[in-house]
Amino acid sequence: MIRRIAVFAAALSLAACASTPTYFQAAPTPTGVGYSEMRIEANRYRVTFQGGPGAPPEQVSDYALLRAADLALAEGYDWFEVTNRYMRQTGSGNGPRIGLGVGGGNYGRSSGVGLGLGTGFNLGPGPAVAATVEVLMGKGAKPASPEAYDARDLRRAMGART
Repeated sequence: MIRRIAVFAAALSLAACASTPTYFQAAPTPTGVGYSEMRIEANRYRVTFQGGPGAPPEQVSDYALLRAADLALAEGYDWFEVTNRYMRQTGSGNGPRIGLGVGGGNYGRSSGVGLGLGTGFNLGPGPAVAATVEVLMGKGAKPASPEAYDARDLRRAMGART
């Protein structure tokens, strides 16, 4: 019986460790996984990519930049410059938890075995993160700033990874 419970708990924990897939797509809801943007001025946008639980922060950040590149190209711009960027955690990662305790003892003529279930290790895939970039878009030659990106080059480089 104890062996079955231990095997079940191990299988459950391994299955729950997998992260939720995060795809490059428009967010279906304001808090859904995907990108959204807000126009601040004619050539200035705030782009956010909300990752799924357990998505790597680097992937989420890359997807925000990729959306900024797509938006720049769709609006007729050649480049964009990131003027502000930040990441925030949007979930605690405190999913269901399970713990297993087994004990036993021998007390002379009697013995006992106990089994307890409670809280233990985290079975959730981890917290979700969102990356936001504020970008200024322009035409012509790209500025000589490390925060400036050629929209077409970025799209070519990152587009194959989506």
